[in-house]
Amino acid sequence: MKSLDGKVALVTGGSSGIGRASALVFAREGAKVVVVDVLVDGSGETVQMVKERGGEAFFVKADVSKADQVEEMVNKTVETYGRLDCAFNNAGIGGGRAATAKCTEEDWDRVMSIDLKGVWLCMKYEIQQMLQQGSGVIVNTSSVAGLVGFQGTPAYVASKHGVIGLTKAAALEYATAGIRVNAVCPGVIRTPMIDRIVTARPQMKEVYRTMHPIGRLGEPEEIAEAAVWLCSDAASFVTGHAMVVDGGLTAQ
Repeated sequence: MKSLDGKVALVTGGSSGIGRASALVFAREGAKVVVVDVLVDGSGETVQMVKERGGEAFFVKADVSKADQVEEMVNKTVETYGRLDCAFNNAGIGGGRAATAKCTEEDWDRVMSIDLKGVWLCMKYEIQQMLQQGSGVIVNTSSVAGLVGFQGTPAYVASKHGVIGLTKAAALEYATAGIRVNAVCPGVIRTPMIDRIVTARPQMKEVYRTMHPIGRLGEPEEIAEAAVWLCSDAASFVTGHAMVVDGGLTAQ
């Protein structure tokens, strides 16, 4: 039996990388999948990949930093599939590189609006639906940058620390309401965002590799497996947890 048979799963940032990999693993485990992103073409490809593998999925275009679009995202999910069992709030951006004193207000606001406010808005409307159902599971994408500091990305580091705090607060608030809330903290994962950095700064490929004691970057599927496990009944006693999937990076 598949671990999520009969469930409905929503994945934000589903056009590529961790989001796409997660949509495929949710579908593999029996869930109907709602793929959410601002990028239409990549999301359409994700939906098609799910269907080619025998799964069921549809796409909702939404900017997670906009409350009305997030509310509509949840409404369309429920209109189509009748409920929302699992939500993987994964959409995020890296932002620009600058030390704290050089970080622009524009970059700070942009990163915070998507990486932290976006997670909060998603939770706000997902939880409202899950409360009506009496059950649900939420997983938020934080980062190893939510656990330790990194130079040159103050907004990103602050937002990802904030995601862990928000995850813990919500987990406590809804623990007796049948809703579990956890986070995943990836190390450096081979995604389009990282590919763009390596293309611009080729020396970063070796830097990223050696950051991880395991000796390589992570793959999107490795984060997807963690997120889907957290959504399954196998993790029924897990809530308020920030699961590190980082090849040993933060153990150093």
